[in-house]
Amino acid sequence: MKPTLFEVGGLEVTSYGASKALAALVVWYLVARELKRHGRDPGLAYSLTLAGFLGGFLGAKLYYLAEQGGELSAHDLGGMGFTWFGGLVGGAVAVLLVARRQSIPGSLIAGIAAAPLAVAYGIGRLGCLLAGDGTYGISSDLPWAMSFPDGTVPTTDQVHPTPLYEAIGAFVVAAVLWRLRTRLAPTILFTVFAVLMGASRFLVEFIRLNEEVLLSLSQPQLWSLVLMGVGLLVAIRSQGVGWTLVRPQSVPRH
Repeated sequence: MKPTLFEVGGLEVTSYGASKALAALVVWYLVARELKRHGRDPGLAYSLTLAGFLGGFLGAKLYYLAEQGGELSAHDLGGMGFTWFGGLVGGAVAVLLVARRQSIPGSLIAGIAAAPLAVAYGIGRLGCLLAGDGTYGISSDLPWAMSFPDGTVPTTDQVHPTPLYEAIGAFVVAAVLWRLRTRLAPTILFTVFAVLMGASRFLVEFIRLNEEVLLSLSQPQLWSLVLMGVGLLVAIRSQGVGWTLVRPQSVPRH
């Protein structure tokens, strides 16, 4: 593991921070491509991406701090310690506000953001893996089990590399969404994202170290069910345009 990639003038460049910067750049590029494909100004990708990441970081940090309650540490208040579901909510609110100001329908931006969000999540999880930030799983004797003796949250036990599992799952979901983006209406593309990403996180939690809070499920599992439910609700409400394929002439190609 390599929590610190290199130093520049005494400033540490961490693998965790670098992964988030790379994720932002990839999202910016993909969103710009999709805006152009839908006949929108690709230059809006900058403000949408910036809003998403700032809102996402704020939401992720606030939710994480709320989870810790009275057990906060310098580690929690620093550059580590975020929750993906808090980030998803915070980022979504910020993006929808910017989209509204730019007269972009929320349903369209949800579909445009689906595949880029999955890619960003995968890149972020690779950063978690390199940082050894404590998001690993339970002990394992499988051949690919890892230890994180030099991680930000170190362990010498052989454990499931769950950030790697999540990254692989996210990249698979992103590939599916990217392939379907010209065939499905944006709202249904978001539904596919919500259901697949929610299911992926729900399943990996069975080998994560998070505490069970209700019905033998962890808090991330409960939020995963909420995410899947929101996706299905969106599909039901948009059934008039939902499961039909997008007509070839309805989406300009570039």
